[in-house]
Amino acid sequence: MVLHAYPSKLEGKLLLRDGSTVPVRPIKPEDEPLAKRFVSGLSQNSRYQRFLNQMKELPPPLLARFTHIDYDREMALVALAPEGGEFIGVARYAPNAGGSSAEFALTVTDAWQGRGLGHALLEKLLACARAAGYQVLDGTILADNSDMLELVTQFGFARTGHDGDTVSVALKL
Repeated sequence: MVLHAYPSKLEGKLLLRDGSTVPVRPIKPEDEPLAKRFVSGLSQNSRYQRFLNQMKELPPPLLARFTHIDYDREMALVALAPEGGEFIGVARYAPNAGGSSAEFALTVTDAWQGRGLGHALLEKLLACARAAGYQVLDGTILADNSDMLELVTQFGFARTGHDGDTVSVALKL
């Protein structure tokens, strides 16, 4: 497997609802400590909404998998706190079998929710997925996660299924 070079062209700023900006960039392998602190700093509810289980921290193999990515096939964008550089949001996609679609995930720290960060991250992630040639972006969201369901609806995601506690969504790119 050939790993592609870090895409520095994706570094920039995200504009939030209140007019402020936060730095955004692709994740790097050396971000493992930041990713670990990000997940362990989430509330129990936010961790459950992201991982669909009660994990308190990412196991080392999963932590490595989330930070050592092939930028040509997958992407993880991290929003950074303006002061200190800690992760305040992560949006990612990874290819599904077949290669024409990818699954996305989005998490924003509790303190930054409600400021438009999730919207800004998802917008940038969609642009990356389109540029990478994906035709569809899909995901699984807890049925009671009304904020995330509202967000994806704003972007035109369609509900493609419902399985007990989860809702499947997809967007044709």
